[in-house]
Amino acid sequence: MKVLMFGWEFPPHISGGLGTACYGLTKGLAEYNNIDVTFVVPKAFGDEDQSTMKLIGANNVPVTKKRVGFHEIQKEMDYYEVNSEIIPYVDPEDFWEQKSKKYPKKARFVETDEGYKINFTGKYGATLHQEIRNYALVAEIIARDNEVDLIHAHDWLAYPAGIAAKRVSGKPLVIHVHATDFDRSGGNVNPTVYAIEREGMEAADKIITVSNLTRKIVVEKYGIDPSKITTVYNAVEPVSPEEKKALKKGVNEKVVTFLGRITMQKGPEYFIEAAYQVLQKMDNVRFVMAGSGDMMDKMVGRAAQLKISDKFHFTGFLKGDDVFKMFRMSDVFVMPSVSEPFGIVPLEAMQSNVPVIISHQSGVSEILKYAVKIDFWDINAMADAIYALVNYPALAELFKKEGKAEVDNLKWKNSANNVRSVYYSAIG
Repeated sequence: MKVLMFGWEFPPHISGGLGTACYGLTKGLAEYNNIDVTFVVPKAFGDEDQSTMKLIGANNVPVTKKRVGFHEIQKEMDYYEVNSEIIPYVDPEDFWEQKSKKYPKKARFVETDEGYKINFTGKYGATLHQEIRNYALVAEIIARDNEVDLIHAHDWLAYPAGIAAKRVSGKPLVIHVHATDFDRSGGNVNPTVYAIEREGMEAADKIITVSNLTRKIVVEKYGIDPSKITTVYNAVEPVSPEEKKALKKGVNEKVVTFLGRITMQKGPEYFIEAAYQVLQKMDNVRFVMAGSGDMMDKMVGRAAQLKISDKFHFTGFLKGDDVFKMFRMSDVFVMPSVSEPFGIVPLEAMQSNVPVIISHQSGVSEILKYAVKIDFWDINAMADAIYALVNYPALAELFKKEGKAEVDNLKWKNSANNVRSVYYSAIG
């Protein structure tokens, strides 16, 4: 089965759990000989791990000009796609020159470089919506020029690309809902994003959600038929022996860590308030907020206002081995998310023998037994859980030992097997 997969990010160039999940899933699918994945990102950097799949950067695909070889005469020649509705232009002068010509009503003009390639940043900046549209244009070309059996699109950024690929190929579309705008916005939904999400869900032949929490949102908020939705939980990559080695903290104190985007969805303000309560009871503890986001300045200000800045550290965004270095220095990990579709980070913490506290409002709470679970808004319960885990070694050791054993059984191959079942159902 040839799967054409669209995603917005891929390790090592990631901003959160989406790229990590895509990488783990492609590795899991690679363990099945009958699945062949081509993964498309807006921008390929060249240092991605392609050992388990073929990776294509939309930034490397010419939108009209192609090169083809006629082997019987050992000659190469250039030709132009005469049936393309995508009209490239290089600069404003070229745009008006092209615009003056006659084209079908469906013609779409797109700015390219001299090689007829669209420039993508692959990021989440001010040009995001334009890049999403351009990504969908390139998806048409990739789907037309590659033999595929099924299309798989990850998250709302890639849904338009998946829809475009389905339209030109006629192959079934599976969309993977890693989050919705109800999670990211706290209910203050962006109507443009909501429309893209709903269009993707309605166009999909099958939908994969990362938790039953997310499945419920898809059904209730988007009006999608439950019969075409399947929950497939995420997993976690095994940790190498080098990553398991202990790391000296540099301080003879307990370390409690928050690691994630510093945004409303992740509940950083509740972590700070709980830290304040713990520091009223004990002094031998430090708190770390690792990550970046639009609430960073507000959180720094709140820590200063509470006069706990000497016990509170902001590291900025961490990725790769720096994440596991942070875990190796941590005694407790806290994820107080307001709305978390799944949450891979607690699994990574548990792999590193760190006891975790997670909110009931997270998808990962559906499958974990050896994690302390609290409501994100219950600062008292969060503070009590932190205090208990740093002061009672026997309790911490129980969650370390049993949590590690529990998370070691959450393998990407098992998740991939469930995704593969969805593929076969979509193909029929």
